[in-house]
Amino acid sequence: MLVWFLPVFLVFLLVGLPVFFGLLAAPGLLLWLNGQEKDITLLYRNVYNGMDSFPLMAIPFFMLAGELMNKGGITMRLVEFSQALMGHLRGGLAHVNVLSSMLFAGLSGSAVADTSALGSMLIPAMEKQGYTTRFAAAITAASSVIGPIIPPSGIMIIYAYVMGESVAALFLAGIVPGAMVGIGLMVMVKFMADRYDFPVASRKYSWGERGQASLKAFFPLLTPVIILGGILAGVFTPTEAAAVAVAYSLIIGFFVLRTLTIKEIPDILIRAGLTSAVVMLLVGAAMAFKTVVSLSHTPEHLAEFVLTLSKDPLVLLFLINLLLFVVGMFLDAGPAIIILGPILGPIFVSLGVDPIHFAIIMSVNLTVGLATPPMGLVLFVASAVSGERVETISKAILPFLAVEVIVIFLITYIPALSMTIPRLTGFAN
Repeated sequence: MLVWFLPVFLVFLLVGLPVFFGLLAAPGLLLWLNGQEKDITLLYRNVYNGMDSFPLMAIPFFMLAGELMNKGGITMRLVEFSQALMGHLRGGLAHVNVLSSMLFAGLSGSAVADTSALGSMLIPAMEKQGYTTRFAAAITAASSVIGPIIPPSGIMIIYAYVMGESVAALFLAGIVPGAMVGIGLMVMVKFMADRYDFPVASRKYSWGERGQASLKAFFPLLTPVIILGGILAGVFTPTEAAAVAVAYSLIIGFFVLRTLTIKEIPDILIRAGLTSAVVMLLVGAAMAFKTVVSLSHTPEHLAEFVLTLSKDPLVLLFLINLLLFVVGMFLDAGPAIIILGPILGPIFVSLGVDPIHFAIIMSVNLTVGLATPPMGLVLFVASAVSGERVETISKAILPFLAVEVIVIFLITYIPALSMTIPRLTGFAN
């Protein structure tokens, strides 16, 4: 009977129950109907146990660092730097939007933060230059998914915690896929700019002006270097790196750029705390949900079913990518990883797929789901920022989603794209 926990959970989602409550109510109801009252106690105890983890402390720290960077005006400096490099191109502001997302990803690791921070600046600016609101919102939403792919990434921290993998290896494996998504989106923007005669954002900056813009953005751009450098050098763990990122953000905001004030700190802490609480509660509920997954023997049943479809890992990877893409349309990336990771991961590892490679396939696919209709979270954030309807943004984003799907299949079938950097640094076999 417990194998029905997933359909019941999906029904709860369809009737509008929040994900957190659905993750607990579906297995709790089935355990009660199955006469397993003792396991219900275990289920709800695991909500706390799922959150009580040192590695997961990195998530609120990175979110706090992102809030500090954003409030300290660092986002604006990244946009100015991007415009100095690419603003003179046709469709310049669209290119700036993508490049800013790539740079911002190294600070926040959050697609939602990217959409809200950059969208509030770039969408109005693009409208003034003659872009349609739906296009501006669509490119903002599409490029924001780079946030959880390029390190640091909250989603990869969650995957590493659930599956027992190296956070550093996942961070390194995400660099090339993140860059591929960004470059692919820029190629699509260039194609559309030539076809629809998009405007040029600004004159071509001189090398001196570009140098000045680079100096202004130097300290923010140093953040991912410090984080990854410290982890790779063994100076600190990923969790300690997140705390270092917060300290660095405070130093930059108060003493270097002098854009932060003491009065702003309480509001920053509240916003970071609320966002972190939502994520941590979801992680705790999903870890409790995972308990019922184990009790129901669903992984074993699913493995047997999957292997009846094909013995070829390449065929199975194609089918799983389709499954993950559909799941990403309806379920947020974090809960999806915690629910499906323990089910799907062991199947593909047993077929010879490197665990880090599968982790990247799953993480990138579900991250793209954040911008996929009908329930992609960043679509709703982009709608709130731009005032455009989700339906119109969903239509405008389709060409960019096609690019991201191509990237997913490239990293699926060419493992070297994501695995070379981890292997060269000794973090993968």
